[in-house]
Amino acid sequence: MLRQMITGAVLAGAALLAMPVQAQVQFWETEWPNTDFSKTAVDFDTIMSGGPPKDGIPALASVDFVAVADAEIPGREPVIALEIKGETPRAYPLRYLTWHEIANDVVGDLPVAVTFCPLCNSGIVFDRRVDGQVLDFGVSGKLRFSDMVMFDRQSESWWQQFTGKAIVGDMLGKELTVVVSWTESMDEFAARNPDGLVMAEPTGYRRAYGRNPYTGYDTASSPFLYRGDNPPFGIDPLARVVRVGNRAWPLARLQEVEVLEEDGVKIVWQSGMASALDSRTIAQGRDIGSIRVYDAAGNPLEHEVVFAFAFHAFTDDAHWMLGE
Repeated sequence: MLRQMITGAVLAGAALLAMPVQAQVQFWETEWPNTDFSKTAVDFDTIMSGGPPKDGIPALASVDFVAVADAEIPGREPVIALEIKGETPRAYPLRYLTWHEIANDVVGDLPVAVTFCPLCNSGIVFDRRVDGQVLDFGVSGKLRFSDMVMFDRQSESWWQQFTGKAIVGDMLGKELTVVVSWTESMDEFAARNPDGLVMAEPTGYRRAYGRNPYTGYDTASSPFLYRGDNPPFGIDPLARVVRVGNRAWPLARLQEVEVLEEDGVKIVWQSGMASALDSRTIAQGRDIGSIRVYDAAGNPLEHEVVFAFAFHAFTDDAHWMLGE
């Protein structure tokens, strides 16, 4: 059962939240006997079931690739692009990550976790090395403020996808290093990297790749299974924003001007990328365009295009770059 089974997931989350906190923890201790729940940085009543159990959404332990010329991905579909100096550029299509949420990979000497939480629209790539140990990540089935809670298979600690921080277990206090990546259309990636690699369709799973199990989600009235405050200034919780550190620029503002130089960064918007969370078929999603962010020297900057509610929920000292 996946999160597209909205009714079942809502009931599961509501049932868990109805339990006293201590009862919830006792339930998790049975489900997660190797996780030390005495070590936590969060209130347990902010964590709820998203519907699927541990590994119910199957993270990929490894990834195969095909050449750009052999990739049968519609040109408007979004991919997470990863371009590491000295290595062949790689594209990870959201048509696969929507169903798996985490892909563990190794690029040259760098072990990475390519992650995508559809409920927050947050696509983030992490370095999997912590204190000299390479971690392998899976999907816990838990949510916190509607964001995926990941776990590492070595210690079974829980990690917040949006922040890359360990929130429960032996790894508490550790933080993953973010690797610069961005989401763009398959056409954009292929035009820039004709000799690049594209993640191949995973085998051994029965999934409707290319379909969006969250049809109409990014135009819904409220986020799914979100129990936090809404953003300030009347900002729509499901409006997309460009997150750069603790700053957020509304995507709608970029769509109007296309290029914005402000607060030491340059943000460029380009049309042609479909929303992965709009129509039933991802390739037919409405055009939301793609974003690139650069520093003053023209170097790519770490950023994500995420839903406003998630930025608000997880960002301390948030700055909303709304313009005049």
